[in-house]
Amino acid sequence: SGWSDGGGREGALIQRCADGDEAAYAELLGEHQRMVIQLAINLLGDRDEALDLSQDVSLRVFRTLHRFRGQSSLRTWIYRIAVNQARNRHRWWRRRHRGDQVSLDEHIQQHGELPDTDGTSDPDRTLGRQETAVRVWGALNTLPFDQRTAVILREIDGMSYEEIAFSLGVAIGTVKSRLTRAREALRGQLREARVV
Repeated sequence: SGWSDGGGREGALIQRCADGDEAAYAELLGEHQRMVIQLAINLLGDRDEALDLSQDVSLRVFRTLHRFRGQSSLRTWIYRIAVNQARNRHRWWRRRHRGDQVSLDEHIQQHGELPDTDGTSDPDRTLGRQETAVRVWGALNTLPFDQRTAVILREIDGMSYEEIAFSLGVAIGTVKSRLTRAREALRGQLREARVV
């Protein structure tokens, strides 16, 4: 069957996995693990939770790869597994830690500092960017899980509407309406915080 991403090499790797080649599994998971951890950090806002989640995702990929039929790219298929695992974990986390706030400052320290695009390193400017990033993540964290996930997949991971729809298991129209609602909510919150 025709694999939709990268063609031959990925198809051959998946075939080796299907034949029980453990080295092929290690290679396939290694290629995608960093991507999954970063997505999990963005979705959950907690590094330890994200590392745990990436292990869950690896195990789920290992157990279900034989079902992959090339109906999407492998990356998008793995994202779908990661989003489902994150949604389950998020529900559990909300029940367990209803009063807790994820530390956004810690989030920024670990991976959220915005790149210095103009080559200058003015400390006031850097601080301003960090504060903006903290506010943006703070606003994102107030959105419902599915809206936040759609924004992260679109704006941070650069996925197409089709890929997001597959990852979330919804129709493309639903993705578009979630993004519209999320952007309106973010604009309102960031305007109040004078970020935009």
